[in-house]
Amino acid sequence: MIKNIYLVRHGQTYYNIYNKLQGWSNSPLTKKGKQDAVQVARRLKNTHFDAAFCSDLPRAIETCQTILDGNGANSVKSPTISPFFREEFYGVYEGTNMDQAWYMAGAPHGLKTFKEIVSQHSIGTAKDWLHDADPFHDAENNQQYWHRMDQGIELIKNVQVPDGANILWVSHGNTCLSLVERFGEGKYDITKRPDNGSLSKLVMTENDIKFEFYNRK
Repeated sequence: MIKNIYLVRHGQTYYNIYNKLQGWSNSPLTKKGKQDAVQVARRLKNTHFDAAFCSDLPRAIETCQTILDGNGANSVKSPTISPFFREEFYGVYEGTNMDQAWYMAGAPHGLKTFKEIVSQHSIGTAKDWLHDADPFHDAENNQQYWHRMDQGIELIKNVQVPDGANILWVSHGNTCLSLVERFGEGKYDITKRPDNGSLSKLVMTENDIKFEFYNRK
């Protein structure tokens, strides 16, 4: 069993411009964000998709539907939408300036930025430290995040499609990074979020997932 997964980060949102953590909250796609979706739709218009997946967050749904609406290869007409595919939940830091939030997570450990945390530790550690820094402890830690995301990955694994099928997955910045950390074999920069509307490709087999390429615009 081989499944080719075309992983797309949603188009630019206002929170992306404002440098705010978005997580489970949502801000609309900007004019550029809508164009991001149109541009990746054009790149994929001749790729037949037997299935499509995205989170239940509007920015992902709109990007995914734009891609499918622009497809000319007799693909599925709408995605499977699930909360399993949501971005990391940032708890009390939802809507907070990114630099401030990651400072609150890292400063107790002597590190001031997301890049420093990830460079010296991991994205998983960043999740754990943000959870610890949240006075409500609502922000997902690494275990909670992957418990949820693995259920989404199982949906993709279990979808009934032909061998070698193409699958569209519209996702989120930190989730793309988390996937790269786990499946990218150390080949890619995980300290910086991928571009809005960027395209990556994963190959899923019965026992493995590997990146074929990452963050192409």
